[in-house]
Amino acid sequence: MQSAILMNYGFAPESFTVKVFGNGLINHTWKVYHEGREYILQRINDQVFKNPMDIANNVEQIATYLKQHHPDYFFVAPVKTIEEKGIIYIEGEGYFRMFPFVKGSHAKDVVETPNEAFEAAAQFGRFTKVLEGFSINQLKSPIPDFHNISLRHQQFLTALKHGNKNRIREAGALSAELLNYAGIVTDYENIISDHRFKKRVTHHDTKISNVLFDDSGKGLCVIDLDTLMPGYFISDVGDMMRTYLSPVSEEEMDFSKIIIRDDFFKAIAIGYYGEMKEVLTQIEKKYFFYAGTFMIYMQAIRFLTDYFNDDSYYGSKYPGQNLVRAGNQAILLKRLLEKKDTLSSINL
Repeated sequence: MQSAILMNYGFAPESFTVKVFGNGLINHTWKVYHEGREYILQRINDQVFKNPMDIANNVEQIATYLKQHHPDYFFVAPVKTIEEKGIIYIEGEGYFRMFPFVKGSHAKDVVETPNEAFEAAAQFGRFTKVLEGFSINQLKSPIPDFHNISLRHQQFLTALKHGNKNRIREAGALSAELLNYAGIVTDYENIISDHRFKKRVTHHDTKISNVLFDDSGKGLCVIDLDTLMPGYFISDVGDMMRTYLSPVSEEEMDFSKIIIRDDFFKAIAIGYYGEMKEVLTQIEKKYFFYAGTFMIYMQAIRFLTDYFNDDSYYGSKYPGQNLVRAGNQAILLKRLLEKKDTLSSINL
C-alpha cells in the first residue's frame, strides 16, 4: 500500500521505510523515512470527514494566505505530490496526505503543567489572530454543525423521547440535571444572533496533542487542521477548558478526581488573550468563562444522547461507557460553575 501512495511523491520503491506513528483515534498515521528526511503520512477517515477534499481546500487556502501575508508564521503545509496535489485518493485505500516531520518537536497527549496550557493557548490564539484578515467565505465546513449546541440539544431531547427506554430510565437523574442547564443553549443562540460576536478561522479541536512543542517546552505551531472552519472563539477556548482544566479526562470513572485547576484556567486566559486581545470585542471578552460551560455542556449531552441511541456514534468499549462519560462531564460542568465568581474575576 505504501509504495502505491509514496510513488505519487516521487519516492522510488525500497527507498523508504514506514512505521506506525502516534495513537490518534480518527486518522491512521505513519512516519516515513526517506533519504535522510522524515515525513508524516496520514490516511483521512472519510467516515468522519465525508468530503476530505474540503479539508484539502481549507489547508491550501490558509497556506497561501499565510505565505503572502505572514511569511514568518510557522505553518506546516502538506507536501505536494508530483502533480502538485495536497491530498491524493488511492482506489480501495482512501485519501492520503503527507507533511514534513518537524525536527526537534514533540506532541503531548495530556497537559501536565500551567506552562503547557499557556503555550498551547497562545499558539491557538496566534493562529486565529494571524488569519484575522482572511475571508472565511473561502473555507468549507468538513463537519457541518460540529459545534452547533442548539442542534445537539435538540438531538438530546429527541433521544430522550425515542431512545432506549431502559437506558433513559437508568439515567433519569442525570438527564434532569442536564436539562436544568438549558440556559447555556439560550446564551449560544443569543451569541450567534449578535453581530458583535465575529466568526473567525477557528481550529475547533484544541486538545493539547494538536500543538507541537520544542525540547524546551515552547510551543512551535498548531497542527491537525481537519476541523478547521468558520466559527466563534468560544469553540477553541471552550475545548481547551474542557480538556485542560481537570487532571483527568472524560474517561475517568472516579468522579472525585474531577477538579478545576485555577492556575490552568489562568494560563489559558493569559495565553489566548495575550494573542487575541486586539481583535476580541468587549462583549466577547465577557463571555470568556462561558466558553468552558458551552463546550462541557455540549459534550455531556452528546455522550448521553449517544448512550440513549445505543452507542451508535461514539461506540462503547464496555457497557455504560457513554453514560460514564456524560456523568463525568456533568460533574466537570458543575465544578466549573462553582468557581464562576472566582475565575470570571480574572482581568482580560
